[in-house]
Amino acid sequence: MASISSTRTHQLLLLAGALALAGGLYALPKGIVKPKEGKSALNRDAARTANRDGGGMATSGSKADASSGPRPAETGSVAGEAAPAANAPHTQATAAQRQELNTLLAQYRAASAGSRQQVAATLAARYSAVERFDSAGYYLAAVAATQPSEKAWQQAADAYFQAYSFAASAERKKMLGDKARELYDKVLAANPDNLDAKTNLGMAYMSSDNPVKGIGLLREVLEQDPRNEKVLYNLGILAIQSNQLDKAVERFSQLVQVNPKNVNGQFYLGVVLARTNRGTEARAAFQKAKSLSADPALAASVDEELAKLRN
Repeated sequence: MASISSTRTHQLLLLAGALALAGGLYALPKGIVKPKEGKSALNRDAARTANRDGGGMATSGSKADASSGPRPAETGSVAGEAAPAANAPHTQATAAQRQELNTLLAQYRAASAGSRQQVAATLAARYSAVERFDSAGYYLAAVAATQPSEKAWQQAADAYFQAYSFAASAERKKMLGDKARELYDKVLAANPDNLDAKTNLGMAYMSSDNPVKGIGLLREVLEQDPRNEKVLYNLGILAIQSNQLDKAVERFSQLVQVNPKNVNGQFYLGVVLARTNRGTEARAAFQKAKSLSADPALAASVDEELAKLRN
């Protein structure tokens, strides 16, 4: 699970996109819209994660945009790159963590096929600790391939989904989304009623060539579980993307009815109420969001929105 700080950073990034609203959107069937390439701030999922892009085993980490496997964890730079890593601005690894990863990688390469699984699981945990989620996914997928199960496939899929959610480029978003979808299909083959996997699969389709399928999957989940907070949140965000603000109000209102303590739900309810000229209701939602969290970043963004309502 991402840290509270990462969650709030995610929230602020979403807010930046929310205020742009119609920028970079084009129409899809049934009123659904998809962001153009490079305009994806509001298509980032509700899993509350932060992307830490990685590179690939096949390229020894030197061509990060070309592969989905692991690369060395660096602080501000990536092996083979001449400049600080724009692909992974959030990744922080200490010298000790990098040394441990290098040691584990050497052990993994030297291990026999039968003994690699334990090293792979440890590598996945260590890559997650430095927020290289695609690298973690690479090794979790290796573990799942050796001992396949619903849980193992989902752990790998979730790691790739975390990386996909904040991918810095359209190319990486597509690549990581493709990998996440492939793995979630394996999860659902094992258990078609895994609604969390189906929800993430639906969101992973939103940057594919078939975003309508993603919407369909989200609606399927909502039919099975009308109180599903994750789906209500995602549908609210997608409604903002498509500039369907009344629909967004409906979704976020449903969300806070299900769980009045959902901070993001209250916050975005305030955003869309403010954009639909319902200032009194928006103030109440913003104040509620602020009361639910002590995070200073959230408080600052709420205060900024409240100031705009006073002007």
